[in-house]
Amino acid sequence: MRELLTTPAGYRLRPWAVTDVDAVLEAFAPPEMLRQSGGTPIDSPGAAGAWLRARRAAWDSGSGYSWAVVDPAGAVAGNVAVSSVDRRHDTGWVSYWTTHAARGRGVAGAATRAVADWALTDLGLFRLELGHRVDNPASCRVARRAGFAVEGLERAKLRYDGTRHDVELHARLAIDPA
Repeated sequence: MRELLTTPAGYRLRPWAVTDVDAVLEAFAPPEMLRQSGGTPIDSPGAAGAWLRARRAAWDSGSGYSWAVVDPAGAVAGNVAVSSVDRRHDTGWVSYWTTHAARGRGVAGAATRAVADWALTDLGLFRLELGHRVDNPASCRVARRAGFAVEGLERAKLRYDGTRHDVELHARLAIDPA
């Protein structure tokens, strides 16, 4: 598995490791991170280990690739992934999150761009998609900085705590300008 340098500030991407249990627990501690875990609380070493094993299993099967985004001091600052890899159509779904301490520093945009570049070249995908709630302008900025164009609105796609949320869809193609 490969490590990618992502930013001039020295953030790196590396595959998640079984030794990242504490970092995963810390990252998922804020209540808003429950959305990033698919609704399953990551609130124990066992849950963190299961999350890490799922990342490894997806990598091993070729269905998804997740990286820990690591700051220059070696601390985990976030995650970026290409999942739902479909080889018939050469497509994938991109997702990202950062720890509270890393937000607003350009970490997610740089990491997402690096993984998208990798997926469209080394992995050989043609189309990458991502979506974000329309009430999350920071995620929209990440998508645009990573070269993803807005394609449309998916009305009332997500439901959190009984409330429906519209999602803005973005995509990046292998033929898009860098």
